[in-house]
Amino acid sequence: MVDAPRRRPERTARLRSVGEAELRLRHRVVHGYRRAFRMAGQGPPLVLIHGIGDSSATWAELIPDLARTHTVIAPDLLGHGASDKPRADYSVAAYANGVRDLLTTLGIESATLVGHSLGGGVAMQFAYQFPERTERLILVSAGGVGREVNPVLRLVSLPGAHLMLSTLRLPGMRLQVGLAVRLMKLLDTDLGQDAPELLTLVDALPDETSRNAFIRTLRAVVDWRGQVVTMLDRCYLTEGMPTMLLWGDRDSVVPVRHAFGAHEAMPGSRLEIFEGAGHFPFHNDPARFVSLVEEFTATTDPADWSREHWRDLLCEGRPVVGRPDSAHNRARDRDLREASERSAT
Repeated sequence: MVDAPRRRPERTARLRSVGEAELRLRHRVVHGYRRAFRMAGQGPPLVLIHGIGDSSATWAELIPDLARTHTVIAPDLLGHGASDKPRADYSVAAYANGVRDLLTTLGIESATLVGHSLGGGVAMQFAYQFPERTERLILVSAGGVGREVNPVLRLVSLPGAHLMLSTLRLPGMRLQVGLAVRLMKLLDTDLGQDAPELLTLVDALPDETSRNAFIRTLRAVVDWRGQVVTMLDRCYLTEGMPTMLLWGDRDSVVPVRHAFGAHEAMPGSRLEIFEGAGHFPFHNDPARFVSLVEEFTATTDPADWSREHWRDLLCEGRPVVGRPDSAHNRARDRDLREASERSAT
C-alpha cells in the first residue's frame, strides 16, 4: 500500500440507517431516455459507476453501509440494467456526459466518483471533462490504463458476437459453461476467480436489445487487440485530486500490473491491493472495501480545482517519472506510445 497525504477528520460523521424503500430503483428521463438509478443516504455525494454488462445491482449490498455517511447515487448506465437501450453513442465520453446530466437533474454539482472496470474509465473521463465537478476518484479494477484485457472480451468484440452470446443462453450450453467454470475454480485459476461473476453478466442480457447495447459498448472500448482507449497519457492531470486505486491481485479481466502503472502515472495517488481477489474486489471483501472508501473520503479534502492550475498542468505536460531502465517502466512507456492511437476525447 502506498498512501497519499491525508488529513484527520475534523468531526465524526453522523451515522444513519437506510430503509429498503431508499434502495429501490428510481427513474429520470434525460434527453428522452429513461435512466434508472439508486439513491440513498445523506451527506457528501458518492457516485458508484458499474462495469460493462453490469448494473447498479452490483453495489446493492454495499449501498446501505456507504449511505450511512454519504448520499449514494448508483446509476444504471444507458444500455445497462433497467435504463433504456437505444441505438446510441456508448463511448466513455458519452457515458461521462450522461453521468453529469443525471447528477445535474438531481441537483448534485460535485461528487466523489467510484468506478469499477468500464465504470473506472468513465470516472476518469468524467474527471478529465469536468474536473470542477470531481471531488475525488476511486478506481476499482479500472479499464483505460493499459491495452491488456481478458481474451474473452476481445473475442466478443469480433463479428458474430450476437450469435455467440445467444448461444451461451441455450440450456445445454449453459450447463457446459457452468461445468467449465467449476473446473476452473477447482484448478484455482485466476479466470476461475472471476468466471462466476462474468457468467452473471451473460445472464443479464436476456434479449437482442440488451445484447446489442452490450456489444456496442464493448466495441467502443475493446477490439481484437485489446483496449482501444486510454487515459494513461492524461493521468498527470489528476495532480491535486485525491485518487485511490483498488485492485485484486488475481484480476483475470484487467491485470493488476495496470494498477501499478496507473498509480505511478497519477501523482499522489494511493494504491490498495486485495490479495486473492479477482476483478470484483468489492464482492470478495465488501467490509474492507467500505472501510477504505469511508476512510479515504473522511481523511482527504475535495480537489480544489482552478482554471489556472488546469492550464499550468496542460502547459507543463506529462512529467517523466520512475527509472527508465526497469521492466515495469519499459512496459509503461510502451503503453504510453500506444496511447497516441487510443486516447479518448
